[in-house]
Amino acid sequence: MSFCFNFDVQVQATNPDDVDRDDLQKVKDTAVKPTEGIPEPAEPVKEAKEHHPPSDPHFLLVDAVPETVNIGTLPPLHFLNETVFEKTSTEREDEEKILSRTVEQRSDLISGVYEGGLKVWECTYDLLELIEKDVETFGGKTVLDLGCGAGLLGILALKRGAGEVHFQDYNSTVIEQVTVPNVMLNCQDDDVDSEEDNEGKAKGKKQKEDGCKKKLTEKQEERDGKPPPKKRALDISQHPLLAKCRFFSGDWSTFLDLVIKEDPQPKYDLIFTSETIYNTSYYPSLHDTLHRLLAPDGLVYLATKSHYFGVGGGLHLFETFVGEKGIFSIDHLWDGEEGLQRHVVGLRFKGKGI
Repeated sequence: MSFCFNFDVQVQATNPDDVDRDDLQKVKDTAVKPTEGIPEPAEPVKEAKEHHPPSDPHFLLVDAVPETVNIGTLPPLHFLNETVFEKTSTEREDEEKILSRTVEQRSDLISGVYEGGLKVWECTYDLLELIEKDVETFGGKTVLDLGCGAGLLGILALKRGAGEVHFQDYNSTVIEQVTVPNVMLNCQDDDVDSEEDNEGKAKGKKQKEDGCKKKLTEKQEERDGKPPPKKRALDISQHPLLAKCRFFSGDWSTFLDLVIKEDPQPKYDLIFTSETIYNTSYYPSLHDTLHRLLAPDGLVYLATKSHYFGVGGGLHLFETFVGEKGIFSIDHLWDGEEGLQRHVVGLRFKGKGI
């Protein structure tokens, strides 16, 4: 959606002269003791639940208008066009009523009600570019896309051979109407690489040969009067990549309570989270979730802006909060220098280097 947060100051402001001085003073005052006087979320805590893809998922992709992200050597990532949700909000299932409310209020954030999951935010692309540059490998790893929204980060891990990928977003509507359909879109992709990253050229050669055989088979079937596989009713629900996925909605605290009851309790080798530290009231539950669910040698990738005007959160406040807790070390993996500064940082348990 082409909306913005209900910020007191526009996000695009990059010159201090363009920013309300009272707002900047509030930031400075908050930065002194970020853990004191943290406001409580405006809405009741949203209970977590797991979502299972429908047994007949094709209706989710009817009239879908996909977009594709292509970054360097990364596999193409497909996702549903955001403006379609704005135009078809009244036709979609939405028990939370977030689609209509975001259209009415022209906002990408209604705190405690809708947390921005319909939009792909800028920092997600920053993190994708960093992964491409650093050649992060996923073979066999367990991955959590926390605050996933469109799910592009988790989908990349899936296409790069992760053993298991879990997607979590605050809103059930986002999971059901955006995340699950996006995963299915990418399951349909002929170029999905569902094996480990480092199997080398022999694998690439085999895929090329298999692709040629597949095309020949499709041409033969067309001559025989049979539609090629993509034109048949593809049973996406049985796709091997989808079998590696789990989907959750709800507040981070209730999500944590839900998954730690499992036996064995999941531990994630990699946790991706992008544009999730804009509200300081969420820091305790976010930190606790990362603390309890990250594997001992795991890594958290956090992509964020330096400050979220009007909401009050940002990297400096979060780093201060994390420092006070004394659980994680933070390393800056990438720092943007233009406009409203954006960053990608890595969190590991103290004593574990990045």
